[in-house]
Amino acid sequence: MKTAIFENIKCNLCGSDDYKIIYPARYGDIKPQELVDKFRSSGDELLIDRLVKCRRCGLIYINPRIKQEMVLKSYSEGTDENFISQAKYRENTFFKALKYIEKFTHKKKGRVYDIGTAGGSFLAAAKKRGWEVHGSEPNKWLCEWCKKNYGIKIFPGDIFAHHFSSEYFDLVTLWDVLEHVGNPTKNLKEINRILKPNGLLVVNYPDIGSWLSRLMAKKWIFLLSVHLFYFNRRTIKKMLNKEGFKIIKIKPHFQTLSLGYLMFRMKTYSNLLHKIGMPVIKIIGIGNLQIPYWLGQTLVIARKIDKDKL
Repeated sequence: MKTAIFENIKCNLCGSDDYKIIYPARYGDIKPQELVDKFRSSGDELLIDRLVKCRRCGLIYINPRIKQEMVLKSYSEGTDENFISQAKYRENTFFKALKYIEKFTHKKKGRVYDIGTAGGSFLAAAKKRGWEVHGSEPNKWLCEWCKKNYGIKIFPGDIFAHHFSSEYFDLVTLWDVLEHVGNPTKNLKEINRILKPNGLLVVNYPDIGSWLSRLMAKKWIFLLSVHLFYFNRRTIKKMLNKEGFKIIKIKPHFQTLSLGYLMFRMKTYSNLLHKIGMPVIKIIGIGNLQIPYWLGQTLVIARKIDKDKL
């Protein structure tokens, strides 16, 4: 019954079909529709899919996986109030991050395109800093939320649902998105096409090669069913170079969310800590306390390679 919703894939980095299994699948009695319904902006269900590692290049990915047309459809539907409850905290994170990124744009403000922009918090921060903002998001409800709350119109769908002119953008961003897409190299090819010469690409991703991931092993919190690919610094560099980008900065990325929200999300990993922590936070009244955290998130700033100078 479940096989009808799965597809087998080759390595997205080198094209090899030779891999070793890191973690076997643990589907049990879960229904096919429940597997599909995991795909949403705040999806945090622990990994139960088979995780493999390419023997040729080392890329780690889910294989087999849910068919991508079903994944995109699932992302496009439903509401996500939990995710947008943290909009103002995400704005603060993005405002600081963009201020740092602008060091590499020589503080020049141009056109920015945020792929998988969710509720548009990054675009709101970028607009405040003087950028001309553009974005796309598969979830229709989040598109409407962005328009209503930020006054920013974003395109429904993924990067391929809208044709942009070549060399149109100065900056393209993927905040916790590249690990979710079905074909990262195809996305990067299109990003290269729409970026201006020497334009910047920013990718934020959970690094499976980080010391915390290695320490936590199976218990690492970013081992999720919604993450189709797992990069480390070597494989992300290899993929970006292959698609015409040169990394100019790579570093840990700290995010800020409210303590109440973080404790709410903790339920997935420790129900006991969640049950104890939530009442304490409410009694003390510190649910809105801003908490910066790092659990392996990594920020990459890359520049489009100028082929004329090669």
